[in-house]
Amino acid sequence: MEKKKVTIPQVCHGHSRPVVDLFYSPITPDGFFLISASKDSHPMLRNGETGDWIGTFEGHKGAVWSSCLDNNALRAASASADFSTKLWDALTGDVLHSFEHKHIVRACAFSEDTKSLLTGGFEKILRVFDMNRLDAPPTEVDKSPGSIRTLTWLHSDQTILSSCTDIGGVRLWDVRSGKIVQTLETKSPVTSAEVSQDGRYITTADGSTVKFWDANHFGLVKSYDMPCNIESASLEPKSGEKFVAGGEDMWVRVFDFYTGEEIGCNKGHHGPVHCVRFTPTGLSYASGSEDGTIRIWQTTPANPEENETSSRRVKHSVDEVSKKIEGFHINKEGKTAEKPSDT
Repeated sequence: MEKKKVTIPQVCHGHSRPVVDLFYSPITPDGFFLISASKDSHPMLRNGETGDWIGTFEGHKGAVWSSCLDNNALRAASASADFSTKLWDALTGDVLHSFEHKHIVRACAFSEDTKSLLTGGFEKILRVFDMNRLDAPPTEVDKSPGSIRTLTWLHSDQTILSSCTDIGGVRLWDVRSGKIVQTLETKSPVTSAEVSQDGRYITTADGSTVKFWDANHFGLVKSYDMPCNIESASLEPKSGEKFVAGGEDMWVRVFDFYTGEEIGCNKGHHGPVHCVRFTPTGLSYASGSEDGTIRIWQTTPANPEENETSSRRVKHSVDEVSKKIEGFHINKEGKTAEKPSDT
């Protein structure tokens, strides 16, 4: 592949402290959306295509370590240092429920069928909450060997994937038995784990290494040494020919999936990069940093005409829904909350 030219990102302000997690919804009838978690305790919802601010979820009293949207982008969830995971209405910004824990919650994830919400953190317990019975006690999966750092679902919600803050490896849990059935071995703790959009690969970042695993047979497919310690990596969802990685050197790098060759390097953040994620269209990717900003970088189109058409179609749909729900904080007097300042 040829070297990519340095791109100028869309810079998204609003968070006042480090951005530690990013999550894109799948493409819905109304487009797709981006939710960000930050140590400022206020998750934010954005237009996934442009990065334009839509609303802020207010209610946590501690750093928010993880946030996600369900497959329809109708509900959001956030995991916090205030010992709670909150469930939100993504259209109004209202808190639907607060799931109390006994320690810091580091990760949360909706199941593919949107019927369950998975949480984990310093308690070393995986909890599965029923979204149809919010007051019901959760199902608790056998204790994790370490404090939980990341969580995601796999195999149509039959398997849970988790990593720990203090020990290496990725553990795969059978949901029905509640037991670990496989461990993907790594030398360092895994700080990022992502299941590819087509369900073929698990992408992990540990130390200065990015690895790709077969999501069905769990064999190691690729392993690449990075120029620095990497905190997050994401595989391009359409062709799967490239991946992005970000870490302590403040740069967002683009690599060839097949060779590991660096084909792009994006500079702009003023602090370590904590999270990177591709959009579901593959036309851009976002990075979140210690500097409190989100930057959205455009992917160079392989087929400009085709991607331009796709981009216009998605943008039109997202713009429509953004107009409907922008500024979703409606107070009791019926007034819409102001957009947060760019600090």
